[in-house]
Amino acid sequence: MSESVSGPSTPSRKRSKWETNDDDVDEGPSLRPPPPKRRLKPKQSRASELSQAPSRSESPTSSHSQSRLSQSVFVPPRTFHPPFIPSRSVYCYERLNSIEEGSYGIVFRAKDKQTGDIVALKKLKLDEEKQGFPITALREINALMACRHDNVVGVREVVVGETLTQVFIVMDFIEHDLKTLLTVMPNPFLQSEIKTLMLQLLSAVAHCHSNWILHRDLKTSNLLMNNRGTIKVADFGLARRYGDPVGVGGMTQLVVTLWYRAPEILLGAKTYSTAVDMWSVGCIFAELLLKEPLFQAKSEIELISMIFKLLGPPANNSWPEYPNLPLAKTITLPSPQPNQFRQKFQYMTAAGLDLLMSLLTYDPDRRISAEEALQHPYFSESPLPKHPDMFASFPSAAAGERRRKPFNSPSAPMRAADNLLLADVDAP
Repeated sequence: MSESVSGPSTPSRKRSKWETNDDDVDEGPSLRPPPPKRRLKPKQSRASELSQAPSRSESPTSSHSQSRLSQSVFVPPRTFHPPFIPSRSVYCYERLNSIEEGSYGIVFRAKDKQTGDIVALKKLKLDEEKQGFPITALREINALMACRHDNVVGVREVVVGETLTQVFIVMDFIEHDLKTLLTVMPNPFLQSEIKTLMLQLLSAVAHCHSNWILHRDLKTSNLLMNNRGTIKVADFGLARRYGDPVGVGGMTQLVVTLWYRAPEILLGAKTYSTAVDMWSVGCIFAELLLKEPLFQAKSEIELISMIFKLLGPPANNSWPEYPNLPLAKTITLPSPQPNQFRQKFQYMTAAGLDLLMSLLTYDPDRRISAEEALQHPYFSESPLPKHPDMFASFPSAAAGERRRKPFNSPSAPMRAADNLLLADVDAP
C-alpha cells in the first residue's frame, strides 16, 4: 500500500488563542500559507522597514495574536493577583484535648506539627447540613477576617479533613474564657482591672461596628483572656454584616443569649442596630462588678420583669417607640418606680454608674455607642486602668491545668512538754 501524501485538506494542529510563542512547533513550508504582501508605508526607509519586520521564526499570525492579546492598562498583570492555595490538611495538627462544644462547632486544642504552635481548632458542625455549606460558618469566617484587631481572636487558616463534613477553623489559642475565670477567681477583679477589660472590649466592639459587623452574641463565655491581661472577642457564629439603613433584607430575632438580650429584641422588634451589642456590653460590665450575671432569668417573661425592676418600667420620655413594638400590648407594665442602680451597685462612683446606665438604656437610639463609651470620664478618674502585664495569671482549664492546692502548714504545738526540742536530744 502506497504511502499517501498529506495535502492541503489535512487538518493541522489547532492553535490556541492564548499561545504567543510559535517557536516550539514547525509545520514545514509546504503547510504554511504564503504570507500576505505587506504594503510599504510612504516615506519609510529600508532600514526602518527591516527593523520593524517580523523575524523568520515568527509568523504573521503570531504577531497578530500578540497585538490582539495585549493587556489593558487598566487591568493589573496576572502576577499581581494572589495565587489560589489549597487548604492544608487537619492532620498537620496534633490534637491535644477538647475544650468545649457550642451550638455551631466543637473546639479542640491542637499543636502545629511544623512550627510547634499551640492553636485552637473549631470543627464546624456539617453532619446534618443538606443545603450545602452553612451560612453561619461563612459569616463567622468572613467576620473574623474582616475584623482583625488586637482584641478579636485571630484566624490563621481553614483546614480540611478527609470528608466534606470535616472543616476546621484554626484560631489562636487563648488560655481562659471570662465566665470560667470569674467562677474560679478567689477575689473579684479590681476597679482598675475592670476598666482595662472594658476598654479592650469597647475597642473590639467599636472596630467590629466600624466594619459593619454585628456580633449579636456578646457574653462572658465568648470573651477569651490570656495570662497577660488581654481579652479577645470570639465566637462570631451569630455575627452578620449589616447595612444602612439597618435591617434591609430582614434580620432574625433569635439572637443573643437570653441573659444578655436587649429589651427591643425581647419585645419583638423587627429591626435592630449596633445598640443590641452595647446592651450586652452593659450586662458584661455589671457581671464584672458583681462577679455574677446581672439578669439570671429562666424565660423571656422573667427577664423582662427583672429589667423593669432594675430600670423601672418604660415611659414615653425614656422609650418613645415602646408602644409600637409588636409585644408591647401583651405586657402589663408595673407601677412607675425609680431605677434601682444605686441600690444594686452601692460602691460604684458617679461616673461608673453613669456609664452603666448609658449602656443599659431602654431606647436604642439613646444608648451609648462604643466610640462614645471609650471617651467616658469613668476611664480617666482614679483608679486609672491597670496595665495588662500587671494582671495575675491563673491555671488554664482549657489547657487541662489544675489549680495547685495550698501547702498545709504544720499546726502550732499544743504544749511544750509534748515536743522534744533539738537541744534536748543527745547528739550522737
